[in-house]
Formats: sequence, C-alpha cells, structure tokens
Amino acid sequence: MKIDLHELSAVQRKIRIELPADKVASEFSRVYQDLGRRVRIKGFRAGKAPRSVLQGIYGDEIKGQVRSQLVEHSLGEVIKERRLQIVSRPEIDATELEEGREFSFSAIFEVKPEIDVKDYVGVEVEKIRLSVTDEQVDEALERLQQSHARLEPVTDRNIVEPGDFVSLDFVGSVEGKPFSGGKGENYLIEVGAGQALPQFDESLVKAKQGEQKSIDVGYSGDYPNRELAGKVAEFSVVVREIKQKILPTIDDEFAKDHGECSSLTDLKSVIRKRLEAELQQIQQEELKEKILNHLIESHSFTPPSTMVERQTRYLIERNSSSVAGDDFKSAPTMEESRKALEGRAIRQVQATLLVERISQLEKIEVEDSELQERIDTMARAAGERGKTLREVYSRSEAREELRAQMAFERTLNFLLERATIKEVDPPATKVDDEGKKS
Repeated sequence: MKIDLHELSAVQRKIRIELPADKVASEFSRVYQDLGRRVRIKGFRAGKAPRSVLQGIYGDEIKGQVRSQLVEHSLGEVIKERRLQIVSRPEIDATELEEGREFSFSAIFEVKPEIDVKDYVGVEVEKIRLSVTDEQVDEALERLQQSHARLEPVTDRNIVEPGDFVSLDFVGSVEGKPFSGGKGENYLIEVGAGQALPQFDESLVKAKQGEQKSIDVGYSGDYPNRELAGKVAEFSVVVREIKQKILPTIDDEFAKDHGECSSLTDLKSVIRKRLEAELQQIQQEELKEKILNHLIESHSFTPPSTMVERQTRYLIERNSSSVAGDDFKSAPTMEESRKALEGRAIRQVQATLLVERISQLEKIEVEDSELQERIDTMARAAGERGKTLREVYSRSEAREELRAQMAFERTLNFLLERATIKEVDPPATKVDDEGKKS
C-alpha cells in the first residue's frame, strides 16, 4: 500500500492511497465467498453457485461493496497509524475499480489542530470580594414565605381589587364570532400581576362577583395569533370567586414547620449558608470562564470549520427551543441566529480544544468506573426517565461524549486550583441625580 499525506492547512489533510492488484483481488474473492454462503439461487445447492453466476446477478452490488471495504479499511488503518484526530466525514475521490488492477483513491478531511499550549498553570484572574448581606437573607426568607402562602375566599366584599386572585369564566369573540383559545372556565388570575394583557387586567378591577362584564381588548397588527392581529376582541367575563393571598407569619413556628429548624434564628443561619454556597459556586464558574478567556486570547489558532458548524447548529437548536411558546414576533430568523451564535461557537470549540490538549499533557483521564458512577447518579436523579437515560448511555458514542465532558470539567478544576487568584473590591456603586444606583 502506497500512502501520500499532504497538509492542506493547519486543520485539513489529504491522503492518497494506492492499493496493489493482489489486495483488490483478495477483497473481491472474500466478498464473493461471503455472498455465496448467504444467497440462495434456483438450480444450485446452498453455497455452490458459480462465481460467474453470482457476478452476473450481483456484479454492480459486489463492486460497490468491495470499493467501500477497501476505502474504509485502508483509510482507517492509515488514520490510526498516523494518529490523525479526524473531525469531519472524508470526501472520497476514487479511480474506477477493476478486479486484477490497482485501485487508488484520495480522501480530504479535517483534523484537530496541533496546539502548543503554554503558560496554563498559574493563570492570574481577579475575583470580586463579595459576601451575603442581611438584605439578601431577608429576601430569600420572603420568597420562602411566599411559596407557603395560601388562597382564601374574600367574604367581606364582592368587588375585585388589585392584588386579588379571581376565578373567572370568559368567552371571547371577534366581530361576533368565537376564536380559538378564546374561552375559559374557572380561570385563576392574579389581578395586576401582568398575567393578562393590560386592557383585560385593568378592566377586572372593580368588577362585581357574579355579574357579567364586557371587556374590549385591541391587538396589535403584528400579534402572533393571526385571528386576532389588528382586531378588537370582545370578552364576556363573569367573576366566580374572589380570593386573597394569606401569608404565614415569619416566626419560630414558621421555621419549625417550613425550614426544619428549631428557631427563626437557625432558619436564617441555614439560608445564609445556602446563599453563601450558591455565591461560591457562581464565583467558581466565573473564574473558570476567565481562565478559558485567558487561554483563548493567548493562543491563536483556527478551529476546524466542521466543529464550529456542529457547535453553531447545537446553539441554534437550543436557542430555538428556549423561545418555543414565547412571542414569536421577537424570535430571530435562522440567519440572524447563525450570525449571533457563530462567534460564541468558535470560542467554545477553541476552549474545548485547548482544555483537551491540557488534559492530554497532564494525563487527566476518566476511568470506566467513574464514568459508570456518573451515569448511575444521573439515572437516579432522573427518576422515571432513568431507564431511558441508561439506554442512551449504553451506546459507546454517548459514553465517550460524557467521558470527554467529565475530563473537561476535571481539567478546568485542575487549572482553577493552580490559578493565581487576586481578590478585588467590587466597583463603587454610582448614584445619579434621581437617586438611582448604577
């Protein structure tokens, strides 16, 4: 086998492989023998059909199979021997395949670039000196209080006020005709909380329980629902029940019932520790991001376009799913998404390649037992979806992707542990003429 390897760019290679005639003949013989054992041809015992008969029936199919096998096996062998980290599907250009003659082909593909990573230990990064304030503890305590609020019927009035929770029936129509989604029964809404269009929300104030009320709502011309865009809908509304939110008193009993603490003081201490842990985690992630930014800025290289395209598509899909169900008039087009996300994709691929190279240099690996432990943990956390998750990670490709992710995380922790971290005071808060902080 004759091999010529050409470096077209830092990330693109071209291999030309020439196979001798005896190798081609041997592969033809192997494929014919295998086919003869598998097929049944009328007039011949199993496995006894002459090669000439097989060739007359399956000639083109056999030639295609031989070509594929020769390319796949020889190219795979060269890639393994040369330790090429291929990241794209090879573009194959081959000569005509004839039994008893030499066969040659060329393959063009992208590989991971060879990166000479330097000065990655002891990276200097700044950490803003922050602490959890009493105000933040009180805000978290208030959120806990809100989560345990209950709704009780209002008995001393029958007129809706801002802040009430009302259960209502409504029927909407446009020019006297009902429209899709325009009807609801026992629909619960908090008045003044922005859960409905302003015109509808504001008109509920002073509505009388049990009485029918008409509310007109105008929709803009670019409203997503074409049935309503640029039109005025009339809603017939009846408030069935008025409720108000009752908050539990924040005291020692609240701490015992909802915080599993012996006193309010203990509950505040627990909340503070949780907020401190969350703050530490956030700052750790920010420091890792700063380390990655330093590595990217100090190492100039072009990532493979195949990897960038793959990551860009992933970001576009994730971004598209995040806006599903939102106001689609503000959703970007595919081209706008690509322009906005391609730069981020390039940096993410650069970071992946840099960290991967560092993990190789530092021999940071993930053992099979560690990989399985992570899968088991994820499956337990997934509950009913645990079985499906295990099936996903039964595939070798998915397991190796998870292994690479774990190695990336471990290498980032390695870099953070060895970074030079300088604590700095937060920037001074400015107050404008109206007394607003910025």
